[in-house]
Amino acid sequence: MVVTQFYCRQPKSLELIEGPVAFGQVQDFTRPSFDCKNSCYSSNGKVLAYTQPKSVVLVNPENGKTIAILPVEEVFDLHFSPLGKYLCTWSKPICLNKESGIWNNNVKIWEILKFEGNGDIGDDNNVEMIGEFSNKNQAGWKPQFTADESLMSKTINQHEIQFFQTKKKSTINFILEKPFAILNSKEFGKIQNFAISPGKNPSIAIFIPENNGKPASIKVYNIPNFNQPVSQKQFFKAEKCQFKWNSLGTSLLALVSTDVDQSNKSYYGETTLYLLGIIGSFDQRINLDKEGPIHDITWSPSSREFAVSYGYMPAATTFFDARGNSIYSLPPAPRNTILFSPHAKFVLVAGFGNLQGTVDIYDRQNKFAKITSFEASNTSVCAWSPDGRYILTATTSPRLRVDNCAKIWHASGVLLYYKPYQELFGVSWRPQDLSLFPPLKKLEDPLPQHESAIEFLAKRKSKSSTSSGSSEKKSTGAYRPPHARNGANGGSNNNSSTSLYEREMKSNGSLATARTVPGATPVGTEASESKSASKNRKRKQKKELAQKEALTSSSPSPAAAAALTDAIITPSSTPGAATAAATVSTSNSTNNSNNDSNNLVYGGVQSMEEKKIRSLLKKLRAIENLKEKQAIGEPLEETQILKIQTEDKVKSELEKLGYKC
Repeated sequence: MVVTQFYCRQPKSLELIEGPVAFGQVQDFTRPSFDCKNSCYSSNGKVLAYTQPKSVVLVNPENGKTIAILPVEEVFDLHFSPLGKYLCTWSKPICLNKESGIWNNNVKIWEILKFEGNGDIGDDNNVEMIGEFSNKNQAGWKPQFTADESLMSKTINQHEIQFFQTKKKSTINFILEKPFAILNSKEFGKIQNFAISPGKNPSIAIFIPENNGKPASIKVYNIPNFNQPVSQKQFFKAEKCQFKWNSLGTSLLALVSTDVDQSNKSYYGETTLYLLGIIGSFDQRINLDKEGPIHDITWSPSSREFAVSYGYMPAATTFFDARGNSIYSLPPAPRNTILFSPHAKFVLVAGFGNLQGTVDIYDRQNKFAKITSFEASNTSVCAWSPDGRYILTATTSPRLRVDNCAKIWHASGVLLYYKPYQELFGVSWRPQDLSLFPPLKKLEDPLPQHESAIEFLAKRKSKSSTSSGSSEKKSTGAYRPPHARNGANGGSNNNSSTSLYEREMKSNGSLATARTVPGATPVGTEASESKSASKNRKRKQKKELAQKEALTSSSPSPAAAAALTDAIITPSSTPGAATAAATVSTSNSTNNSNNDSNNLVYGGVQSMEEKKIRSLLKKLRAIENLKEKQAIGEPLEETQILKIQTEDKVKSELEKLGYKC
């Protein structure tokens, strides 16, 4: 029985773990003890490479034994050729001569001659360095090979791509030899990126962005015939381009995007999808029936169809044939990831990133029948196993630095394995040929769960039951914003009124929930006052009492006296204070004179003279406050000093109106 395998890379360690059912460690594998900045399997799965500060270690993943140790320091990135025969390393660039601008050859190409060895450093019997060159930029540094690895491409500048033969090397550095072919784009612009197709007849697609009013273009050439493109497309609104070839190398998807959306409908620019066919020079724009960005595009392993996730959330997911005709559309849902299983039987459609992490599994060969759904929250890595029966999901750093873990799921949605990590930087399945595994006619029953998965699910269940139990003790009513909650019951009463009118009527009619009038002394604060504050408060109360007595004796009516008294004691412009003043004035006037109460208006004011008296008393009170501030040495503005000087004028106006100061 063929066993699958995956690795988990930590900051200073690397684990080789067998897949279902065993989930055990590869016995003869020695874990690294220093910083491991990168690791990867070869495309055929026969070699695992990982970095150390002063070397790159090659391991046979079948048994965990070391094949060779490459003497190259500070390697940050690794890349294997399509058949796994060549390993490319990118190390830290170092300037050798600042005056001449010469840099070291930090990109090295190694040929793996044998897959077994004793692990000696620089073992010529196993690995040989066949080429090196300089590339200061880590983005786009990886050399691209044809499917048979006979040619390797290297970017010379923005206008030139050179191709070298790997099998005809006569020197230690075949990069120094004459190139086999050259693609030059000086006539039509700078090459931003390119992609070599898989398949027996290699082609190369290049993208040239907009420049000086000229449209952007995609050109596809057969290697090494660069005189006339076999397919091309020109368009505007294109600053970046992502290429995706099908596995046969006969069709190409080009996802074109801009950084800015000129229609101001999206923060993330505009995206457009084009389909180009090598046979018959076929090209077209894929028309999508929903506005919004394109989240993901992917080819089926059969090369006969592709899927697109697009549109504002909830996004649409549509499947197209190789000619761009729509085949089937899934219901809109918050999804942004599409993955075909290696047999092309199952389709995984999920929502990762800032979405909840729901994963849907569909049976492509059974009219897109939905098999299951499960939650894989905080997932940053998701991949099908080589046998097409299991799914690997992982939460990795630095995207998320908490709850790092690796999980193995059965395609039916059953969690089989769980392993937590303090920090997990990388995880990947070991590539294995599909012919090693039997074809899938129907989904098999899941294997027994590993004890780690059982323990994890039990803990999660206990946490959810605890949280649900505590939430049941609290109210399960509808959410209410803080300003709409009743202070007495904390908003726990589901039948409590949320109407502003009802809440004000409750607060005005209940002593327990009476609100504090702004400007008045809060109840129960006398004990905590300082001596000076207490004296000031008593002096103010004495003065207000005197004003109240004077007002009562000189007021034209009891109702007006009550209104003016309230204005002096609790001056406020807030609606709550005005309501309270109106209530008190109404009650006082009712007790003093039944005849006058019939003529009362809101606030207890009956005539223009009484309104003016009320206004002058407010000014007089403000002058008294300013005089108190002046007495304690508080600096005043010129306008405030001028206001104090108008005290005599205010008093004289009050006397004219019949009010004695």
